[in-house]
Amino acid sequence: MRVQHRHIIYVQGYDPRGLAQYYRMFRTELRKFGRLYQFNATISRPQTSPDGETASWSIETKAGDWQTRTSYDFLRFEDLIQRDLAAPIWSTVFHAIWIYWRLVFRGTIARFWRAHWRFATFITYPHFLLFLEALGSLGIAFGFARGLQALGIPDPFAIAAAAALFVAILGTVLKYTENATYLLYLLSDTIWTWEFSHRRRPDWDARIDRFAQYLVNVARGSDAGEIVIVGHSSGSFLGTEILARALMLDPELGRHGPRVVLLTIGGNFPIVGFHAVSENFRDHLRLLAVEPSIDWIDCQSRKDVMNFYPFDPVAGHGIEAGAARRNPTIVPVRFREIIKPANYNLFRWQFFRVHFQFVMANERPHAYDFFMIVCGPIPLRERMARPDAALAIATGDAAAREWAWKRLETAGPGRSDAADLSEMEPSARRSG
Repeated sequence: MRVQHRHIIYVQGYDPRGLAQYYRMFRTELRKFGRLYQFNATISRPQTSPDGETASWSIETKAGDWQTRTSYDFLRFEDLIQRDLAAPIWSTVFHAIWIYWRLVFRGTIARFWRAHWRFATFITYPHFLLFLEALGSLGIAFGFARGLQALGIPDPFAIAAAAALFVAILGTVLKYTENATYLLYLLSDTIWTWEFSHRRRPDWDARIDRFAQYLVNVARGSDAGEIVIVGHSSGSFLGTEILARALMLDPELGRHGPRVVLLTIGGNFPIVGFHAVSENFRDHLRLLAVEPSIDWIDCQSRKDVMNFYPFDPVAGHGIEAGAARRNPTIVPVRFREIIKPANYNLFRWQFFRVHFQFVMANERPHAYDFFMIVCGPIPLRERMARPDAALAIATGDAAAREWAWKRLETAGPGRSDAADLSEMEPSARRSG
């Protein structure tokens, strides 16, 4: 029952910061985790593979009656993402607008809205902001044109000068307000997800195929007790693709020795799966839904507008798996319970900060704890099946821990108390 060696394969979302920033955040949050539970946790320096596509480090975590070693792999996509963000501003703007209105007229945005109105609002936000910035720039350009006309400048010259000013102002605003608005980044994200859904990104597909083979190799050669593929944000559907393609390479993947678990957190599956052309992706969801050798845990939070909550990644795509379905186990997470109230109130409206809470350290002990999942002694399936026992292992006295270990031994795939992690959060409208 006690995991002595765990292998984590982390799949990043559409985040251009990549390895350096992620490792610094991970190291900082690991220290917070150690202080919260009074554990001794040490981390090695990252080692990059010869092809530069993966980086790995190890974590040693010790407590009174257990010790766990974690091998941590970070799968890298930041070079591809940075290439997208280096595109000319106007190319990004016009391409994203064309895609957004295509989604509107094809009814995809409406399907987003029915699945999770907060996410639909979030994906519309950059276009609304772009409209306001364009309207302001247009007002300045119009006033400039009227001023030129008042000076006797012929209309064609005044209009041409105003048009040039409009382009210059809007381009400048887009460029120099990006760090505050993330507008161009979000537009690039829209373009990428649409192209990925339509299989127009062979560079991404090729890398996913290589990562699928990497997973197969790890499963065949690892002495770990469990292998956990963690997909955060867009990494949720990327991790799903990697695991599904690995199963196609080796249908015995989950039977070689280490238990294989997919953990998706803050997922946004519909931005790929709701496109009519994404039949291949939906087939992969169906494969994981019925695969008996794989466990899939999907964690969601209503406070995170960048994930779909509440959403069933299988039934929500119209996939009928029948009695054979065993995945995923859907776990609601309430951030209010894992963050101190004063800090929660400070960042609850900072959408990116909230979104990353899934992979940051807790401030209060709780059954959902990313670093306990990564570094703790309890297998992920049992942790989600018996959250009360998992919490007792971390915070209880000797008697409570003994009770908890015995309770965990009774946790099986057919019985889960995962919903105990959080009650469904009350409506924002009802609570005011």
